[in-house]
Amino acid sequence: MVIVYTDGAALGNPGRGGYGVVMKYKQHRKELAQGYRLTTNNRMELLAVIVALEALQKAPLEVTIYSDSKYVVDAVEKKWLWGWVKKDFKKTKNADLWRRFLVVFKKHQVKFVWVKGHAGNVENERCDTLAVQAAKGDALLIDSGYER
Repeated sequence: MVIVYTDGAALGNPGRGGYGVVMKYKQHRKELAQGYRLTTNNRMELLAVIVALEALQKAPLEVTIYSDSKYVVDAVEKKWLWGWVKKDFKKTKNADLWRRFLVVFKKHQVKFVWVKGHAGNVENERCDTLAVQAAKGDALLIDSGYER
């Protein structure tokens, strides 16, 4: 079982943003983070999940993702995503990222667990720190899906 914690941050919404990921598998631990010059919080929350799933080397794996994003967790767990798929993502925000998510989501057995943000969950707090540091950093990428 792979355990993944994710968080996204935007300094202004929209504004500079970043994601942070902590991945755990057996005795292994991996942290990922990246900043973007202009994006939104929801995009960074979703991108954190995508990047984590894309980082997995083997498939299929059982993956539990802990996120403080109701947007991401509810979209999957409450099956909103499948309604968006049926409508070919018409009028769906972040359609580019949701399409990217589906590609990696289908490779694994993924379960989402919502955690309250800024409530003392050590790994969630670490993800938040990574996301904010990335957003404040100098190596900012262009979120081409947002900036078009």
